[in-house]
Amino acid sequence: MTSKAQSVEEYMNELPEDRRLAMQHLRDHIKKNASSEFSERMSYGMIGYVIPHEIYPDGYHCDPKLPLPFMNIASQKNFIAFYHMGLYADKNLFDWFVAEYPKVCKSKLDMGKSCVRFKKIDDIPFDLMGKLVSKMSAQQWIACYEKLYKPKS
Repeated sequence: MTSKAQSVEEYMNELPEDRRLAMQHLRDHIKKNASSEFSERMSYGMIGYVIPHEIYPDGYHCDPKLPLPFMNIASQKNFIAFYHMGLYADKNLFDWFVAEYPKVCKSKLDMGKSCVRFKKIDDIPFDLMGKLVSKMSAQQWIACYEKLYKPKS
């Protein structure tokens, strides 16, 4: 499910009360722990955290007009999703997260390549998600992205 909202505030206002509170709490942890170089904005119909063109002028190789994406959060039909490209790109970060998750959460980890799905709002380990966010700076993501994904000229 993607939203047609034009702003993060509009997106948040569309959410049911229980989802809005959980999403706001997740946003708060992201903003508190993320590098200040990440910019929050609507991205792919979700709340995105991107590296703006002012910091990374090349933009996203799939569409250079877009800023370089890094994280997204979304209220999907049956879960809240947390997308983190660092989990997909950095095996050490992925392994750390998979090892830490059961230490703080009773529910089984439901995860895709870069997506962590939370079917129960009460099971979101907000502090762990904040720690995850703090483990990769914008400059580290740029270096990783350029090494692994950006086409060589």
